[in-house]
Amino acid sequence: MINMRRHLPGRTARSLAVGASLAALLLALPAAAATNLFRNSNVPRLPPIPPDLARKFLVPMPATLAEYHRELDALHIKAVRQGRDPRNPDAPNAANYDPALANPYPRPSQVLREEGGAWVTTPAGWWHERRPEIVAAAEEALYGAIPAGVPSVSWRVLSTEKGVVDGVAATTTQLVGHVDNSADPAITVDIGLTEVVPDRTEGRVPLILEFGMGNFKLPKHMGPEVAPLPGIPPAPVYHGPESRYFLLHNGWGYANVDATSVQADNGAGLNAGIIGLTNRGKPRGMSQWGSLRAWAWGASRALDYLQTDPRVAADEIGITGDSRFGKAAVVAMAFEPRFAIALIGSSGAGGAKLIRRNYGETLEDVAAANEFHWMAGNFLEYAADPLSANDLPVDGDAILALCAPRPVFISVGNPAAGDAWIDPVGEFKAAVGAGPVYTLLGKKPLQTDRFPAMGTTLGAGDIGFRQHQFGHMAAQGPDWPAFIQFARKYFHTESR
Repeated sequence: MINMRRHLPGRTARSLAVGASLAALLLALPAAAATNLFRNSNVPRLPPIPPDLARKFLVPMPATLAEYHRELDALHIKAVRQGRDPRNPDAPNAANYDPALANPYPRPSQVLREEGGAWVTTPAGWWHERRPEIVAAAEEALYGAIPAGVPSVSWRVLSTEKGVVDGVAATTTQLVGHVDNSADPAITVDIGLTEVVPDRTEGRVPLILEFGMGNFKLPKHMGPEVAPLPGIPPAPVYHGPESRYFLLHNGWGYANVDATSVQADNGAGLNAGIIGLTNRGKPRGMSQWGSLRAWAWGASRALDYLQTDPRVAADEIGITGDSRFGKAAVVAMAFEPRFAIALIGSSGAGGAKLIRRNYGETLEDVAAANEFHWMAGNFLEYAADPLSANDLPVDGDAILALCAPRPVFISVGNPAAGDAWIDPVGEFKAAVGAGPVYTLLGKKPLQTDRFPAMGTTLGAGDIGFRQHQFGHMAAQGPDWPAFIQFARKYFHTESR
């Protein structure tokens, strides 16, 4: 997923009416400016987003704004703090990329400290005391809880085709998972799933499930992620293979679940999709799930089907996603114990990054009108005074700790090439912070607490990490070889 965010001066809950003037501001080219790098960093000014993509991802539709205001009213919030501008270093609300200003809430990771102050020192204490506390806090403040009575899903094969995919003989199966809508026939949810399994194999194959957006593709006129700038070396651009190439050539399968067929990627859709169907078209409660949790639920339903495929090793199915779907992959791995491994790509705030940092994407950005639907309604409270990110009961390190003892590999890009927004160092620090839980459970944490040189694979532990040299649009592509080598430590199915 491309990194596209909406950041407007003076944004509050009562100044979000989007009309022609606001749309013009969103889509306008930046004025000529003397500054090409963000302050005290090597992060460059980014080119404007094409208007059609800006309209699709950045400008909230009226129904989204209406739901946003409804939730703010339900929480008695009159104003939310302004987010950051990740594209223009001259903007008054320009994103911070100065490491010296990145840590306004200095505190050690305390994933093993119970709410009452006691420290967990045994695996039993983790499973029966601390982990349930983190789950409850994450549901209440971050992602929302899945309510009772979510309808069941029945899977149907639409087509099966043998062919060659990226040079490998494989069978592609298209499926649809119909969610029982007998309780509210006006809302239909049909989950799209594509499964590709190599043909020339012996025994069952591992498989990686990836989040996608159906048939949506970035337009050819997207242009460079980082435009040429005077006095700044050109940013490297990834032209290598996609995930399916590496997986199929390794003898593994892959599948893609259409996240937006489960739940729309906007606030207007909260009365529809699986969230709306479960609520029978009524507005969600402030502690109920947002789109990230709904997408993760959809991945679990895809996993239900994949585990029944005799060609697939049912206990060797992993989850992956990039950008907003990297966030969803973290949530899926944290809350679904059947996923055996995860590759988390450039997930940022709400994913594998520490939200209690002032670098790139902030809490206020995720709480904006075009992204609030990812989270529980309660998350908005932390974007309004007097609360802040420092008041969050849990952070990214605790969410990664929920994945333990299962292996997780974190992939991030190069700030100078366009992946600063997701805060690579913040993701690394979260991975370090989750380490004590892995150690407590007899696993190996990251092998160092020092941020590695670019291109260095940290794969000796059960938490892996690698920073590639490319930008956000490269997704996990450059890190797939390192991830597959990492995953081979855990996948031990029949010889292939």
